[in-house]
Amino acid sequence: MRDLPCDLSVLPVDAEAMLKGLEPWIRRESPTYDAAAVSAMVRLAGQTLAALGAEIEHIAGPGDLGDCLRASFPHPDPGRPGVLILAHLDTVHPIGTLDVLPFRREGAVCYGPGVVDMKGGTYAAFEAIKQILAAGLETPLPIRVLLTSDEEIGSPGTRGLIEADAKKHRYVLVPEPTRSDGSCVTGRYAIARFSLEARGRASHAGAALDEGRSAIRIMAEQIPIIEAMTTDDCTFSVGVVRGGQWVNCVATTCVGEALSMAKRQDDLDRGVERMLGLSAIAADGTGFVVTRGVVRPVWEPDDGTLEVYEQAKRIAAALGVELAHRSAGGGSDGNFTGALGIATLDGLGVTGEGIHTLEERLHVATLPRAARLLAGLLMTLE
Repeated sequence: MRDLPCDLSVLPVDAEAMLKGLEPWIRRESPTYDAAAVSAMVRLAGQTLAALGAEIEHIAGPGDLGDCLRASFPHPDPGRPGVLILAHLDTVHPIGTLDVLPFRREGAVCYGPGVVDMKGGTYAAFEAIKQILAAGLETPLPIRVLLTSDEEIGSPGTRGLIEADAKKHRYVLVPEPTRSDGSCVTGRYAIARFSLEARGRASHAGAALDEGRSAIRIMAEQIPIIEAMTTDDCTFSVGVVRGGQWVNCVATTCVGEALSMAKRQDDLDRGVERMLGLSAIAADGTGFVVTRGVVRPVWEPDDGTLEVYEQAKRIAAALGVELAHRSAGGGSDGNFTGALGIATLDGLGVTGEGIHTLEERLHVATLPRAARLLAGLLMTLE
């Protein structure tokens, strides 16, 4: 690791200017399942990168998902494995969330959909690059950026892209939100998603109720069974349920989605077996079926990741900040790169509360802090 070439505190990073630049990003709503909206957000971010001098490559979205983007900054040794800034620009907030969660500043915090997860951190990473270039400094390694479009649903379409790009780099920096105490992330739990399907038997709900079997009821009976499997080592939750079409018909189908999270891969593997074991179809075709969906592997910190963390800790100390680290629940694309053995540091973004809710809010002061920390890493990793 190199020494810092300058005092990071003198970089002219201004919270108010950053907030002004971030505002158009927040106003550009980009829920994962709206491919056009996500693609528009990716193009907006790409304009910022292009203005900084990056070579931009637009990547068609996988399936019916939004587009992705790869950006490369000029470097004397462009073929050398460098630093990949890995970020996603999709959010969990549907179009129209701005009506109930408008972009607004209230004292030391700023509200808005995706302001913390993870547009704020991504913007801070761009600001870090901007400040390095403005100061006429050269980074030891080439800098590249990969922006993806489906992280909030487990990255089913972009995992291959992420892993292929990451393998060409020595380091991966992920500006996902910090933990609530401001600590960064050096590992993440394993995660599995499941599709649930209850199959019923049709009948007229008024004239022949007893002849049917409700798929909605079958699903309702399974939900407490699934969630009761939760232990300290492996959790289970049902987050989506949809069933029925006509109130005067006994529902024949009801579908849902469940999530399981575990600190260790073995615990998740056992949890997957338990979930799949709930599948049971009777002779008449009614019953319940569980199908495994996307999985994020467990990421445990190795020497390479911890070496990057120690560097980040030294840089933070120079900024007057004590930087802790931890493994975390809640997946990110860092699961994939860390599990590959690539030195990955996650949770390098901004700090806030209410992530994934209508109270999502950013601590404004952490915008410049994140930018300076990321700038320090980009200028010293070699």
